[in-house]
Amino acid sequence: MSDSEAAGRFFDAAVDLLHRVRDEESERISAAGRLIARTVRAGGRLFVFGAGHSSLPAQDVVYRAGGLALMNLLPAPGLVGVDVMPATLGSALERVEGLATTVVEQSPLRAGDLLIVISLSGRNVLPVELAQTARARGITVIGVTSLAYATGTTPRNPTGSFLKDHCDLVLDNKIAVGDAELTSEGVGAPFAPASTVVTSALMQAVIATAVEELAANDAQPPMLRSGNVDGGHAWNERVMSDHADRIFYRR
Repeated sequence: MSDSEAAGRFFDAAVDLLHRVRDEESERISAAGRLIARTVRAGGRLFVFGAGHSSLPAQDVVYRAGGLALMNLLPAPGLVGVDVMPATLGSALERVEGLATTVVEQSPLRAGDLLIVISLSGRNVLPVELAQTARARGITVIGVTSLAYATGTTPRNPTGSFLKDHCDLVLDNKIAVGDAELTSEGVGAPFAPASTVVTSALMQAVIATAVEELAANDAQPPMLRSGNVDGGHAWNERVMSDHADRIFYRR
């Protein structure tokens, strides 16, 4: 298999997954957008969380050009991203009991807010405990996960459940167990993960839906512009000033 053949196969696999998510999750994407818009109209705040590589689609909707200014990353040192040393520490922290509860207790989250929890497998202690703790405090929880893991793997948390079991709404990114789309002779393991591509697109679809839902109900959505276009920084300063009570990445 040539390099170009491998690239083509990966693009085809990713596009197929995007089509599946678009066609099979459309109702839930619309429902998620409505939940976000309803939270904004009611004065609630918006947060998103992902650990390790699941933090990438979470970060993709926070403080970015063309994005909804009210999206906040839920802070959790050592968990958001893969910049901790050693890199395996982040994975280990996902299995620590009580950590997610502490994250919620020390965060700005309060009743009436909305939290999106992104976890590909949804099987570890962290996402399950995070969703449980948030819902117990009156916070709406949207889970973004692969439902294939709920039937293809065993839970790795004391509840014996998955993230999907503790959410008000679940979005399935359709990623297969193992998150690798290609195999090839001479390569000892499947390769070419697509979860970041697909989950990021899914998140952007949800935010786009929420933005149009807000606009349709005469609630002007506070949007960010690119700082690399003329007037972009001034626009963003006004937006963040006008909505400072619900934007936490400025503090």
